[in-house]
Amino acid sequence: MNAGSATIRPATRARLCRPAAYWALIKDLQTGLLLLTAATAYSTGCCANLNAAGMGALLGSLFLAVSGSTILNMVLDRDIDARMSRTAARPLPSGRITTGEAAFLGAAMSLSGVGWALALDPLYGAVVLAGLLLDVVVYTAWLKRRTPLAVVIGGLAGAMPALAGRALAVGQIDAAGLLLAGVILCWIPTHIMTLQIRCRDDYAAAGVPTFPAAFGISVTRGVILASTVLTWLLMLAAGLALGLPAYHMRALAVLGAVLAGLAGAGAWRGKARLNFALYKGASLYMLASELLLLSGAF
Repeated sequence: MNAGSATIRPATRARLCRPAAYWALIKDLQTGLLLLTAATAYSTGCCANLNAAGMGALLGSLFLAVSGSTILNMVLDRDIDARMSRTAARPLPSGRITTGEAAFLGAAMSLSGVGWALALDPLYGAVVLAGLLLDVVVYTAWLKRRTPLAVVIGGLAGAMPALAGRALAVGQIDAAGLLLAGVILCWIPTHIMTLQIRCRDDYAAAGVPTFPAAFGISVTRGVILASTVLTWLLMLAAGLALGLPAYHMRALAVLGAVLAGLAGAGAWRGKARLNFALYKGASLYMLASELLLLSGAF
């Protein structure tokens, strides 16, 4: 075999990379965490009647809706992503996927996901549709480039999968569902604002208004601390509302205390490494807490 035959031609390499580029459009880790919040909320509402078909329908419809909205957001934000070093290698700004391809895929997935959700249950479908509109139309298309307070709408959009999962299980919007959604609503500012502090030069280059740029880093760290504490308290309230066992509640209390302590240390000392640890720790906290809620449902 000669060297030429062992070398993959550029056109072949491009075809092989396209599935990975399409997969990168959906932000799999973010989408996976949102699906976990929905699965947890759904399981807490119908644990006695939980079955694979119901869970599969929930996750399938939400995967399409959430992934579709994420792709549409990438289409709308492609010029911003191109100006930020953190996001310049994404499929659209790097040219691996065309804008038309992404827009078609995002629209098709969004419509399929919302249609499936409405067919399963009108209330569930309405919540899923509300989340998609809040995310794509209100947050990304309207507010993201206009105000740093857009993060609140981003939080509302992120809370919809949990609210939807609970609504599908119990057939109504109840207090437990609102608490589970409130956890995500308060958690998202911690997640986003720590990233805004870490990547503030990137956001400034892209012309995106952020909380640190508008109100200062010290104020932002104070807001992050308050958001983290509220997340902790709402998570405990959700656990109590769901009747979690005592050892699950203790574990939730410890996890929240660690995260709040990290946020407090970051607000007090203002170190970049503490901010980065909080950014990573917030996602790990949410993952672990949702798994605790999920396991406590049975």
